[in-house]
Amino acid sequence: MIGKLRGKVDAIGESVVILDVGGVGYEVQASARTLRSLQLGEEASLTIDTHVREDAIRLYGFATEVERSWFRTLQTIQGVGAKVALAVLGILSPNDLASAIALGNWQAVEQTPGVGKKIAQRIVAELKDKAPGLAIAGVGGGDASASAVADAGVASEHSNAAAEAISALTNLGYQPVEAARAVATAAKELGEDADTAQLIRRGLKALSS
Repeated sequence: MIGKLRGKVDAIGESVVILDVGGVGYEVQASARTLRSLQLGEEASLTIDTHVREDAIRLYGFATEVERSWFRTLQTIQGVGAKVALAVLGILSPNDLASAIALGNWQAVEQTPGVGKKIAQRIVAELKDKAPGLAIAGVGGGDASASAVADAGVASEHSNAAAEAISALTNLGYQPVEAARAVATAAKELGEDADTAQLIRRGLKALSS
């Protein structure tokens, strides 16, 4: 099984990239978001999810481990295959997807081409309680906030503040899903300049209402 590839970007298509690794060209399917981050002729490193079938071996590439985790988790939802999961991640970053699930905002997921209302609602409903760890990683990453944020490609002061706020609310006894939802609401209302203390205060207000 291939778990990671590092090589030169040889070609970029509509949904695939050819990665030249030691003279061997690997065809890797990727989300539009990941493809936009690549440059022809430059070296790239992709986390790989390998799908082995009777008639083919397909490689799916991701800029971060967090994105690959979401890709796998999305496919546990009925009606969501690899193509739809990639499409969702092409529209929503792990951070945006985590926030949408925490807020119950299925309309954000429905913006994905090929995803209708029923599938979007199913994704939000089933992942709200099923993947609290992923929801936290998506907005900054729990106990390992610094590394998770860096892996998620959202290493910003705002993301760190969100991660710290979620951790603080969890330490106060709130469930991870409740904490993630409250902080997502707070971040949406307060904006990107909100610090940890502001997010905690607004999050506590949301949890007590």
